[in-house]
Amino acid sequence: MTLDAGTKLGRYEVRQKIGAGGMGEVYLAEDQRLNRRVAGQNFVRRF
Repeated sequence: MTLDAGTKLGRYEVRQKIGAGGMGEVYLAEDQRLNRRVAGQNFVRRF
């Protein structure tokens, strides 16, 4: 599942995709409450 810039996940707003690999995708996001940048990973589900 790829996230687009501007997608909001709780208090976080996705800014851009910064990497991808075998375990998932990594995004740069903004913590709206603390007003700081964070990195978040979107794990790939494989069953």
